[in-house]
Amino acid sequence: MKISVIIPAHNEEEHLPSGLAAVSKSAEICPCEVEIIVVLNRCHDRTEEIARKAGAIIAREEAKNLARIRNAGFKASTGDIIVTVDADSRLHPHFLRIVVEKLEQEIIGGGAFVLPERWSLGIVCSALMAMPYLARYRLSFAAFWTTREAFEAIDGFNPDFVTIEDVDFALRLREYGKTICKKWGTVWSAPLVTSCRKFDQYGDWHLVRDRNFLKRVFDGADQKIADEYWYDQRD
Repeated sequence: MKISVIIPAHNEEEHLPSGLAAVSKSAEICPCEVEIIVVLNRCHDRTEEIARKAGAIIAREEAKNLARIRNAGFKASTGDIIVTVDADSRLHPHFLRIVVEKLEQEIIGGGAFVLPERWSLGIVCSALMAMPYLARYRLSFAAFWTTREAFEAIDGFNPDFVTIEDVDFALRLREYGKTICKKWGTVWSAPLVTSCRKFDQYGDWHLVRDRNFLKRVFDGADQKIADEYWYDQRD
């Protein structure tokens, strides 16, 4: 059994070292072989150097489209289990071990319990603003995991979505699971920690101030908001 951890990266020299270190730590505890694939997206900093020094496999995708970037990582992978995680997030040491255990049960795949690297009243209120959207889907997010077979069965991530490609992926994966009597799972006991760089940049209250922002993001087709908030960051 082998796990492929796919990390999209656009100029991620600041956060990638800690993200890679966290994956490596989780791999030490996991009973399976683990490969790391870093997908370079228009990088002109030290991201590739950092990834190579960590022993990661390098893939490339130039499109401003996270679905295509994640799918490029899958094409470069050889694992029986597929995990995708962002470069500014850190896996819990026991995350990969628990993923293996869950996939041995009647679970099709799933997401993670996510914690921010810091807290503030603004971040809490911003999280509450997002709850109606997240509650609508009743899914967990941030780090997705499933079998290679299931990933192929749903044709991976859909590049028609320039945002929320992960939500779409999760919804289709859950529906596919139902057809083979498998459930959606969440790794609750080994939370993923994600950076607060968007709050650092835009302010802890920005989701409260801009009530239309989340609506535009969850539309899935707003290229302008995608470029401003994701693809043109750190250029």
